[in-house]
Amino acid sequence: MTSFVLKNATLPDGSVADIKVVGSKIEAIGAGLSAEESIDCTGLQALPGFVDLHTHLREPGFEASETVLTGSKAAAKGGYTAVHPMANTSPVADTAGVVEQVAALGREAGYADVYPIGAVTVGLEGKQLAELGAMANSKAQVRVFSDDGKCVHDPVLMRRALEYVKAFGGVVAQHAQEPRLTEGAQMNEGAVSAELGLTGWPAVAEESIIARDVLLAEHVGSRVHICHLSTAGSVEIVRWAKARGIQVTAEVTPHHLLLTDELVRSYDAVYKVNPPLRTAADVLALREALVDGTIDIIATDHAPHPIEAKDCEWSAAAFGMLGLETAASIAQDVLIDSGKSTWSRLAEVLSINPAKIGSDTEQGQGLVVGAFANIALIDPKVKRKVVADSASKSKNSPYVGLELPGRVMHTIYRGYFTVRNGELAETGRG
Repeated sequence: MTSFVLKNATLPDGSVADIKVVGSKIEAIGAGLSAEESIDCTGLQALPGFVDLHTHLREPGFEASETVLTGSKAAAKGGYTAVHPMANTSPVADTAGVVEQVAALGREAGYADVYPIGAVTVGLEGKQLAELGAMANSKAQVRVFSDDGKCVHDPVLMRRALEYVKAFGGVVAQHAQEPRLTEGAQMNEGAVSAELGLTGWPAVAEESIIARDVLLAEHVGSRVHICHLSTAGSVEIVRWAKARGIQVTAEVTPHHLLLTDELVRSYDAVYKVNPPLRTAADVLALREALVDGTIDIIATDHAPHPIEAKDCEWSAAAFGMLGLETAASIAQDVLIDSGKSTWSRLAEVLSINPAKIGSDTEQGQGLVVGAFANIALIDPKVKRKVVADSASKSKNSPYVGLELPGRVMHTIYRGYFTVRNGELAETGRG
């Protein structure tokens, strides 16, 4: 059984200690620890391995954009030790067979735990419930269900889904988008869309679904999770629902914490995303809500696309952007470098809380003795310019050319280095 010590690492509470790993577990945290190998982590911030509750790995069906292997490599480079891939594959992940296939591909890749998300409705068509119970009882043990990319817009179906998953402690993750209010929409509805002559995507299309679904969740006493919050109004609805005691959790993406609809003036389709980039006022509200706890987690909505899907005119381009390799840097910018929050909060929003929402019992345990050795070590003092080179198969990152803080130096997944000194490692797994 291999062992190593991470020497002089800075823990989320600001203290400095050695972390001893034996096999797949953290065996000790303290001073003067020794093992077969010693890694100097002076100046590095140690955090529990990150958990992404909203990833698109595209396999099966869209392997030209991404595979479970390439996507989990990108995750590892970003400090992630677990990802939840969405169900909009081909075939759709709406049966036990498909979710088990995706989970098996994750184990074979060996770079992160891959916990598939099951579809809420058959074929994502919004007409009848998928095999929720069968997916929950499968080897994949699915606990999160979503038609992401499409909204479960039928209130009767949404109610039934919420009632069904309650039986096994599951959660429905809603893509909040009223389809009738967003037909042909290309960007945020506002001053910029009016100037550019692009069909607008109103904030109320998101907010109305969230308002409906928190009330449905309250009515049936079930959990609902809101994907990719993007407006100030959505924040207020979630804040109200939480104050009322409704079991609602919410996520925000890195891009909605940093980028605004002003970027659409370039007509560069790398900025085309669903939900769309919003206003500076929305970005500020989202950042404040992440700090104060109204928003529970950061989830990447990592959405890889081949070059031809983005290198075209705006109206024909696909929605989505990469996020796994840059999320921790944006979290550092929003929470740490702003002076608004702490590394402990960053650990909550990137690791502890998403693991709780997703029922990932072997992730998000924190840096404690006896926990699985899922660890990210970041150099917070580094400033790096984002380049197009990526472990992902796709290159549609909106951050290329931007200078972001922090760099993931080491990622440790169940006691194995998946990233070492900033470079992908052979994991010895799979």
